[in-house]
Amino acid sequence: MTTPDDKRSDDDVTALLLRWNAGNKEALDALMPLVADELRLVAQRHLRHERRAVTLQPTVLVSECYLRLIDRERVDWKSRAHFFAFAARTMRRILVDYARKRHAARRGGDEEAVTLDTQVAGTGAPRSVEILALDAALERLAQLDERQSRMVELRFFAGLTVRETAEALGVSEITVHRDWSSARAWLISRLAD
Repeated sequence: MTTPDDKRSDDDVTALLLRWNAGNKEALDALMPLVADELRLVAQRHLRHERRAVTLQPTVLVSECYLRLIDRERVDWKSRAHFFAFAARTMRRILVDYARKRHAARRGGDEEAVTLDTQVAGTGAPRSVEILALDAALERLAQLDERQSRMVELRFFAGLTVRETAEALGVSEITVHRDWSSARAWLISRLAD
């Protein structure tokens, strides 16, 4: 249930994003304190799927995400959900880059693992997959169905609700439910290989 404070916060974030769109650099500085806690939660979601050996901390991941955000020339921000979807995708890219560097440094050693948890797998037991394999599967899914790939990013990585995901993608909540089920099933079968 959305409270009036949540609605006001969403409106504040959207207003700052629109000001940032218009070229107001100070809007980003005002935006970050409003979204920092949520960005840390998104980072924690990403990192909880990593092996314990991963040295990245949520704060470092958020900082790297922030640096990549401020380097963006212009993104046509539409809403809070759009911003968090973009942040989740950026964090995914950072983790994939990190995994590739570690993999290259080991010259074929173990790849970083993530857990495709019961939320996505829909099974009682967690399913472990390698982050590079998950990234490859999501890239393949994007070739087949871009919306479903984005939906996995929004729901699994960004932790957006069905309503927020529908808003970010411009589809109905029923479509989110249907695509989410389909994408989960496709990823499970693809990653089982």
